[in-house]
Amino acid sequence: MPKWVDVGSEEYTKRLGADLKIEWVELPLGKRGKGFDVQRAIQSESDAMLAAIGKGDGVIALDVKGRAWSTEELADRLKNWQMSGRNYSLLIGGPDGLSQACLQLAEVKWSLSALTFPHPLVRVILAEQLYRAWSINNNHPYHRA
Repeated sequence: MPKWVDVGSEEYTKRLGADLKIEWVELPLGKRGKGFDVQRAIQSESDAMLAAIGKGDGVIALDVKGRAWSTEELADRLKNWQMSGRNYSLLIGGPDGLSQACLQLAEVKWSLSALTFPHPLVRVILAEQLYRAWSINNNHPYHRA
């Protein structure tokens, strides 16, 4: 990832309280380009993602066809996720999206927007939105309605 992605996502991650920890796991993209099969790349990415999901983790897939949430809805969901006592794996697909196996495993499919974002930007947006939801739940002044 470009340095600005690490800087941006880590800035929001470090602001979170001890009650919410985010671990970023970056997996290699499948090979793409002239002479490479896109489906094979997606499958390679899928295999790596599925192997990285912790046993018992809830799975949330970021998918353009998923449901969009308001910031307040995300805050409610985040509160419920935290109260469940489980860890959650949020899957961000590569340039061609997530495999059917990843989408089928997901308990929730979440769309950040109907717009298409570059993969690196999604990580920063996700970190900021999770921080914003956490700030609502903790009466922190970051989010002003």
